[in-house]
Amino acid sequence: MRNILVTGGCGFIGSNFIHHMLESDIECNIINLDALTYAGNMENLEDVPHSSRYVFVKGNICDRARVNVVLLEHDVHAIVNFAAESHVDRSIKDSSEFVNTNVVGVRVLLDAAIKHKIRKFVQIGTDEVYGSLTEQSARSVETDMLAPRSAYAASKAAADLLALSYYHTHGLDVSVTRSSNNYGPYQYPEKIIPLFIIKILREERVPVYGTGKNMRDWLHVMDNCRAIELVLNEGEPGKVYNVGGDNEIRNIDLTECLFTLLGKGDHWSDAVVFVADRKGHDWRYAVNSNRIHNELGWYPQKPFADGLRDTVEWYKENRSWWEKTI
Repeated sequence: MRNILVTGGCGFIGSNFIHHMLESDIECNIINLDALTYAGNMENLEDVPHSSRYVFVKGNICDRARVNVVLLEHDVHAIVNFAAESHVDRSIKDSSEFVNTNVVGVRVLLDAAIKHKIRKFVQIGTDEVYGSLTEQSARSVETDMLAPRSAYAASKAAADLLALSYYHTHGLDVSVTRSSNNYGPYQYPEKIIPLFIIKILREERVPVYGTGKNMRDWLHVMDNCRAIELVLNEGEPGKVYNVGGDNEIRNIDLTECLFTLLGKGDHWSDAVVFVADRKGHDWRYAVNSNRIHNELGWYPQKPFADGLRDTVEWYKENRSWWEKTI
């Protein structure tokens, strides 16, 4: 059996990854280390604690002593680091926690990985480190210069570079994934898709930044989980893997889709209020995923229309989950 430490496993992507791995790989045990900040929710994994292959440990990745004890006690073979502060709006108001968790916390994990001879370290990154693209720009590739434009993106870029430096300096088997915007179940409702679904369900006005023409590429969270599993098992040390959904859409068009799926598409624009744009709002993100296509054979499987419909249904059916988070 292989013991995998998943940090931030009570968050959105981390909890979906734990569900995926327990089903996909019967030869692994999962140790979930999570600080249970505002976005960490034990209910995301309420059906998992009965598994003999899952252990939850409360703790912060910045706590060096705690991290070392967990790695020692559970004989950890691999680390997949999802733990991060991730909401750009919060980083605009106060960047301190972003630097602390996303940079200092990653350093603690990397030092512990060297100390305990961890066999594989996967750092979960973001497409935002590449900066803002124009509508005419080619999609970002892994060798592009990093050009983060928010404290969140800058802290994630620093984490990626720090992790890769431990490969070059210490020989730690590190791989980095950079995915486009994820969507799906268990996403904390400060992000656009769950936020808008909930506001539409509650018949509240939906706030759209600026003109709503900013573009994002959307990837279903379970497609991302499959990609991360591949990188964990087969990713080349020292490499970065972009993970894109090939579903670029303007925010305003996404908003219309959500109204339509919720049966309120006839006069959807009447319920939209355009608000002052976010400071430094990036225009477009899009990644080229040819490397992971060609080297690991990964392709997204969930069509965006199906995934978005399923996500809307999940939030409709799990009102009690999101009512506790807002």
